[in-house]
Amino acid sequence: MPKEITPVHHPDRRTDVVMPYAPGIVVRRGRLVFLSGITAAAVYHSHPHREEEFDLPASMREQAVLAMENLKKTLEAAGCGLRDLVAATRFLTDVREQDDLNRVWADYLDGHLPTTTTVEVSRLATHPRCKIEISAIAVSDDGSPEMADAPSGSPATLGPPRRSRRGPR
Repeated sequence: MPKEITPVHHPDRRTDVVMPYAPGIVVRRGRLVFLSGITAAAVYHSHPHREEEFDLPASMREQAVLAMENLKKTLEAAGCGLRDLVAATRFLTDVREQDDLNRVWADYLDGHLPTTTTVEVSRLATHPRCKIEISAIAVSDDGSPEMADAPSGSPATLGPPRRSRRGPR
């Protein structure tokens, strides 16, 4: 069954301003996909962190492009795309760089407007060089073909299986 999402606007909506988000979205049908915080760093990196895995560009624009590419790849692994985003929380280490992020955001979303909250934080947990982290929720069609092969109740495979650090029980 196809997803059904509807942007919500106030009766006094202003159409003379450009906004990078919708004030609200109603989801009537679809499969919810929740994404962990995504940064410009590789989605799969060592824990504890290894310094060599965080050779990141200094500019917000470049980090935003890398983060959006990581977001796109994760969505695709779940059978979704950027146009399936319904909500995003964007954490920035310097809110003055929000316009740079918004330009990249607009380029990638191409007119699609999920609900968006932007929060300034003093530091992101991933690494001190990370300037942006995006947590998101998407809605895809029920029973999308990409996920149909997974047994009921099993998680989508987003990468190589994790090796346990624990020994035998």
